[in-house]
Amino acid sequence: MAITYIWKGRTPTGEILSGEYLAESKQELLSYLRKRKIIITHIRHKPKEIDLNFGFKNRITTRDLGVFTRQFATMINAGLPMVQCLDILSSQLEKPAFKKIVTEVMSDVESGSTLAEALRKHSCYSDLYVNMVEAGEAGGILDIILNRLAVYLEKADALKRKIKGAMTYPSVVFIVAMGATIFMLMFIIPTFAKMFSDFGGELPLPTKIVMLMSDFLRTNWYLLLGAAIGIIIGLRHYYKQEHGRYRIDKMILNLPILGAVIRKGSVARFTRTLGTLIASGVPILNALEITARTAGNKVIEGAVMETRTSISEGNTIADPLKASGVFPPMVVQMIAVGEQTGALDEMLDKVADFYDSEVDTAVGALTSIIEPVMIVVMGTIVGGMLIAMYLPMFKLINVVSGG
Repeated sequence: MAITYIWKGRTPTGEILSGEYLAESKQELLSYLRKRKIIITHIRHKPKEIDLNFGFKNRITTRDLGVFTRQFATMINAGLPMVQCLDILSSQLEKPAFKKIVTEVMSDVESGSTLAEALRKHSCYSDLYVNMVEAGEAGGILDIILNRLAVYLEKADALKRKIKGAMTYPSVVFIVAMGATIFMLMFIIPTFAKMFSDFGGELPLPTKIVMLMSDFLRTNWYLLLGAAIGIIIGLRHYYKQEHGRYRIDKMILNLPILGAVIRKGSVARFTRTLGTLIASGVPILNALEITARTAGNKVIEGAVMETRTSISEGNTIADPLKASGVFPPMVVQMIAVGEQTGALDEMLDKVADFYDSEVDTAVGALTSIIEPVMIVVMGTIVGGMLIAMYLPMFKLINVVSGG
């Protein structure tokens, strides 16, 4: 089991150094420090920290990879040796899991592995990342490839945040609306119901309906909760199956307004990924396979894999993309022009930039439409229940005033 050690030492010139190192044993740490000609003065185990973030803080995100790649590219471009770059990067990483991974990558590179081989052992580095690094090492342009990767990861992270933002707002408003409705039916309506039963007399139909809903919810809430949990578990299980995920992803793409945001985001991701891979020298068939796996939508993935099969038989990229019916005509036409002019990677980047801005516009439109719709829906539900509860009071006032 790997242990984090805190060490202190000095160089042959007398400079005092200190740091942390994740190692399987004390001997591994001593060997590591001796290679760097550091004379050890003190070593101790790092105390364990209590994780109050339940592992979320330790998760390696796209943003973490983007920052790491950008710094790595800068150091490689400055002429620093790769092992030294990885050593510096690992020492400044805050997340223990990421620090451990980079330390292991550095050890593998020191042992004679290529950077791509070392990265391939760790799941946080995607096939896209590893293949681009491999192409960069083979072509002697690792710094350029790392810069491209950094740009790709930064834009991918920005796109993901936009789409999440578009989905979060309606979800939160819907949950608030449902919460307010359930609270009124569970706690507010019963108070009115007791008061009406004391008055006696015939109640208006809207009041009867609301009271029946309240009674049903209060007596059967556990059944409704169980049914909701069962539906969620069932949907998750169905989504894990190949045909289930395909059908749900297709339904999501066809949703009004929100489906357009998801589709534009998928097109932006597809064109950005494929353009970055082709520009980095990754063979087109490998690039399409990687792009399909990172599509995030089974419908898009299927269309890209069909395109890959078609290209392996000697066809162009544009024709099978057009036949799939998934991609907008403008995207297909621009890809066709890119193929004909030999500038496919540049054309794909232009399409990706365009659809990034389209996602911005679509998210703005979605927010502006959903906000008034949700206000009207919430107003109708809450206002409708209040009116239903006040109708008997109006009836009673009329009876009293008439009497």
